[in-house]
Amino acid sequence: MRHLQEELTPVEQAALLAEIRAIIRQAPLFVPTMPRSGRPMSVKMTNAGVLGWVTDKARGYRYQATHPKTGGPWPAIPSRLLALWRGLADYPHAPEACLINYYTGTAKMGLHQDRDEDDFTAPVLSVSLGDTAIFRVGGTTRKGPTRKLLLKSGDVVVLGGADRLAYHGVDRVLPDSSDLLEEGGRFNLTLRRVTKPE
Repeated sequence: MRHLQEELTPVEQAALLAEIRAIIRQAPLFVPTMPRSGRPMSVKMTNAGVLGWVTDKARGYRYQATHPKTGGPWPAIPSRLLALWRGLADYPHAPEACLINYYTGTAKMGLHQDRDEDDFTAPVLSVSLGDTAIFRVGGTTRKGPTRKLLLKSGDVVVLGGADRLAYHGVDRVLPDSSDLLEEGGRFNLTLRRVTKPE
């Protein structure tokens, strides 16, 4: 795992945020629901790329090519995110999905592994925009020890190699810790390769 602090400058963050807002206008944020229980998650989300991650009570966790509410294709991944991937991922193929999670002051994400993809040799790369998150990361077993990191706006985290399947989550977001988002809160942008290249 690599935690790259302030990898994006304030100017780069603002430019990327404008691109994310354009994506949301085309593919609006929605509330994902848990498999089986149908309980809504505390984050809102959307996606960019040829595939997007979704979840609902009926069909569970999966990737699909269309927005679950509009039925339209996901917008393209911004070029500046693709450039980050090329520079940091140490992986020869492009990401296919960019998950866009929006956290308000009360949203959180329980410890989980990212294992809905076919190729675990590709890393998961995430970018933080907005309020600081208390990020928790552990090992490859749920009951192993964890540690906390503060993810600030402009920070990048890469989970690869032995840490590709590390359990991780967001304990909470610290309100008013950034002025990047006028409405407050935090966007987390997660780049993933979904399928194995031929």
